[in-house]
Amino acid sequence: MVFAILGAIVSILILLNRLANAGIDLGGLNPFLWHRRKKWKDKLEGNPIYQMDSSMDVVALYMLAVVKADGDISKEDKDHILNLFENEFNLSAKEASSLLISSSHLLGNGEEAQDNVNKAFERSLPNFTDSQIKSSQELIRKAAGNLEQRPQAAHKIIHDVEKVFRSTSKVQDW
Repeated sequence: MVFAILGAIVSILILLNRLANAGIDLGGLNPFLWHRRKKWKDKLEGNPIYQMDSSMDVVALYMLAVVKADGDISKEDKDHILNLFENEFNLSAKEASSLLISSSHLLGNGEEAQDNVNKAFERSLPNFTDSQIKSSQELIRKAAGNLEQRPQAAHKIIHDVEKVFRSTSKVQDW
């Protein structure tokens, strides 16, 4: 009986060795390896707006999203955003331009940022203080300018951002 069990175990091990030599990967059956690979793949292939930790970067992204809600951004809107970046975030002209370029690249066509405001703020929201929340809402409204001239999508973005901010309250400084 003992020899039969040992013989079966040896046969299974030899069969698994042959399968591995033939190119069949049995490592995919490991649930821990599968979970680690899935997390890495999601991080690698995921949208980078969901990985932003900096509160300033997320606010800059949504300032641009409100202005770019109709798909186009005018020269005046671009200058207005750059001016806000320089004055409110205390950035140099070069840094403000760099922030605008990176925000524009991350925003893309804007659909992802418009549809998933909660998810975009998820990582950076704990870093916001109450005063930053208030100033962020004001900045996004300043970026929008005259809201009556903006499309409905801009109104929706502002509403969704304010809804996200209402769900938190934490005291901390910039």
